[in-house]
Amino acid sequence: MASSIPPKLPFHYGWLIVAAGSLGIFACIGLARFALGMLLPAMGQDLHLTYAQMGTISTANFLGYLAGILATSSLVRLFGARVLTTAALLLSGFSMVGIGCAGNLLTIIGLYILTGIGSAMANIPIMVVLSSWFPSRLRGKAAGFVVSGNGAAIVFAGLAVPWLNGLTLHGWRLSWVVLGALVILIACVCLLVLRNRPQDLGLLPAGQEDRIFTGQPHQLAPERSVPLRLILHCGAIYFIFGFTFVAYATFIVTTMVRQYGFSQQVAGSFWSWVGFFSLFSGPLFGMLADRISRRFSLMVVFSVQTLAYLLAGLQLSEPFLYLSIGCFGIVAWSIPSIMATLAADYAGPDKAFALFSALTFIFATGQVAGPFLAGLIAEQTGAFSASYLLAACLTAGAVLLAMLLPNPVVSRRG
Repeated sequence: MASSIPPKLPFHYGWLIVAAGSLGIFACIGLARFALGMLLPAMGQDLHLTYAQMGTISTANFLGYLAGILATSSLVRLFGARVLTTAALLLSGFSMVGIGCAGNLLTIIGLYILTGIGSAMANIPIMVVLSSWFPSRLRGKAAGFVVSGNGAAIVFAGLAVPWLNGLTLHGWRLSWVVLGALVILIACVCLLVLRNRPQDLGLLPAGQEDRIFTGQPHQLAPERSVPLRLILHCGAIYFIFGFTFVAYATFIVTTMVRQYGFSQQVAGSFWSWVGFFSLFSGPLFGMLADRISRRFSLMVVFSVQTLAYLLAGLQLSEPFLYLSIGCFGIVAWSIPSIMATLAADYAGPDKAFALFSALTFIFATGQVAGPFLAGLIAEQTGAFSASYLLAACLTAGAVLLAMLLPNPVVSRRG
């Protein structure tokens, strides 16, 4: 219908999808998940939590994430990416507000499971809807800008959470409420802006014709069958990322506070630098993946992550810790954007939801295991060094796995 066609914009509407998607990732992953690292020290002190209990809170979120992944493929077919993303962000936002009001550890764990469910059911549609709005040659760039929302959230949390924590005796509760309210607000923005497919607005994907003038329907790229061995190959790479990345992100602030003697404000400032560097990680490596190859980009990213984990695990002087944080940040959000584009490249746009959901499920099992095991190791050794060294060994293996990936067979237009 003509009324569904938006007014002429100086850019393709797909880039508004990218902007809304970036806000959605800012909310469902950046605030709902990675702000936890800033909140854990104050929560642990106030609630007298052990390292293992702090790891359990993180693990609870990813148990919810796993459950959310299982439901996402079916729900997105029923309701579409726009409605599902909005509902999922509302679930995450209200559960985060609930955590701020919770009176005990079990209630926090239960609510954070709900937060994880909402995170998964928002993250997957946001990432995969890009395969309908952008051809293969632009997907890495678009996905890279979307995941940069994580970096913006880390900058925000690193500055806002210490300030909010200092306003009241139990400031971490106020922080949860404020962050949850922001997630709810972003859910409303996503409802207004997101659209499931360019055809819903009478458009073709970005980089092709601006509008559909003929009566001929736009033909999508053909679906492709993906062998099980390739799914498991990609899944192993994504598992390693989830296992290592989340353990580091969950506990690096606690490491700075408890092992290096940093104040929460100083540690938060450094965490903000992670966010600042990571703003460039998605677009930089997304465009590298578009111009050279997804495989080469993954190899570079995992090599830099290996260095970051080694520097943290060897317990060297503070300058090496700063270098670790810088290396971690500059590649932080690159792998999810590359994996989302790989899913569309290997399976085609219409099957990308199913493939990316399967890969994200494997990734999420790594997210469950990583912080839980890191917390247990720290409980036994009194530090997180062994956990970081284990992460370095795993990411070194991921470099080899990435090198063995086959190149996707896609056209330059599709």
